[in-house]
Order: sequence, then structure tokens, then C-alpha cells
Amino acid sequence: MLEELQHEKIIIGLKQVSRSIREGDQILKIYLAQDADNNILEKINTLAKQHSIEIIPVDSRKKLGRNCGIDVGATVVAVQK
Repeated sequence: MLEELQHEKIIIGLKQVSRSIREGDQILKIYLAQDADNNILEKINTLAKQHSIEIIPVDSRKKLGRNCGIDVGATVVAVQK
């Protein structure tokens, strides 16, 4: 499932994903690292519920970043429609 992140149009990062959701961009699903800060988890969960976006939990930021093809961890990644 995470392999799709290398082939889809994605948005990486809390600020960028939050902005895209608020601006009404078409988001298919959100991958969320479970080792992120609780405030971040709550913020993204709330936004996703408000906009009926599926959340897919990922074990760690490192794993999520690696699957996006970046050398650093990623807390949240959105897949655009």
C-alpha cells in the first residue's frame, strides 16, 4: 500500500496537508505516522473527519518518509485525487 506513494501525486508535511484540506483540494487519503506528536495526530484526525478523508496509519515517520522517496521522516502525507 505504501508503494503507491512513489507513483501518486502527494503532499508531504503537516502545514502543506492542512492547507490543502482547508482550501478544498481533492484529497483521496492521508497517511499518518503513529509516532508523531499527539497534537499533530489529533489535528489531522479532526480535519480528516470533517472532510470525510480516509486515514491510513503508518508505524513511523521514518518509514513514511522513506516510502515517499525522501531522506527524512514524514509525519503526514496526503494523496491527491
